[in-house]
Amino acid sequence: MVSLKDIASECGVSIATVSKALNDHSDIGAETKVRIRNAAKTMGYVPNAAAKSMKTNRTHNIGVLFMDDANSGLTHDFFAGVLESFKREVEKEGYDITFISNDRSRPGRASYLEHARYRRFDGVIIANVHFDDPEVVELVKSNIPVVTIDHIYNETTTILSDNVSGMSDLVDFVVAAGHTKIAYIHGVDSSTTNLRLVTFNRKLEEHGIDIPEEYIKESPYRDTHGAYEKTLELLKLRTRPTCIFYPDDYATYGGMRAIAERGLKVPDDISVVGFDGIKVARHIRPRLTTYRQNTEELGTLAAKNLVDLIERPKTTLVQQVVVKGTLLEGDTLKKLN
Repeated sequence: MVSLKDIASECGVSIATVSKALNDHSDIGAETKVRIRNAAKTMGYVPNAAAKSMKTNRTHNIGVLFMDDANSGLTHDFFAGVLESFKREVEKEGYDITFISNDRSRPGRASYLEHARYRRFDGVIIANVHFDDPEVVELVKSNIPVVTIDHIYNETTTILSDNVSGMSDLVDFVVAAGHTKIAYIHGVDSSTTNLRLVTFNRKLEEHGIDIPEEYIKESPYRDTHGAYEKTLELLKLRTRPTCIFYPDDYATYGGMRAIAERGLKVPDDISVVGFDGIKVARHIRPRLTTYRQNTEELGTLAAKNLVDLIERPKTTLVQQVVVKGTLLEGDTLKKLN
């Protein structure tokens, strides 16, 4: 392997000068820097990561803790977009990412915190986990910089999709179209679910709309079968809703299958509304009426905040950052007025 000494000999300078040039120190002239860097590139020099880690006390490796009840992994439409933009941003800052295993069936597995310490992660991003899991809480309370997506802990930076504005905009849009018989199949209990459900109920109250309890159902996120079953329950009601809200776009298609099997049409007989704004929903006909969360901005801001916490801990504030999305007017909502 090519060493700093080899480059120094080739360029006729000291090892210290080579080191400063490669690390962009200001006390080395621009011409000298270019000459040394070109020589290093030509000679095939690769920095020693272990030596750099010892010198900076950083590994430039970030842990990613991500899971969901459906075990969808990186096929999860929404979080795949968030993690892709996160990965792209941290790589620009010179960091790699490693996924923290959540397979609890492995013998002798380490806890999340033990894994993070073993890998010497400089920081960790946490998304879509069971946030009250003791192992997750332990990791959050450690001295490792952490940023969470869509869940608030005290003293931890959180990047939040604007679930309140999203649900508010959707309810306003549906009511403006003349609907008053509005059902909601929401996700399982979580801070995100609670925000959306409370906002849904509050907005209906503001519009003077009272709906029966049987209009509110629960089904896991991204579960087409669960949405299918809950939709059938709604369609069997004596007074069925004219519009059904779903926990996410993916689940909506399970509901639409149930509607079709009952011989009904979307939106002529039943209107449906999603949440997330996944790309495929813009290409399937009828186009889904939904609220698109800004995955690009969520991932980018998560990356920037985590890198700041790692590199500038004394001057970086722990904060909650809310990212607004966009209402997408599709073809699955019928105007009744």
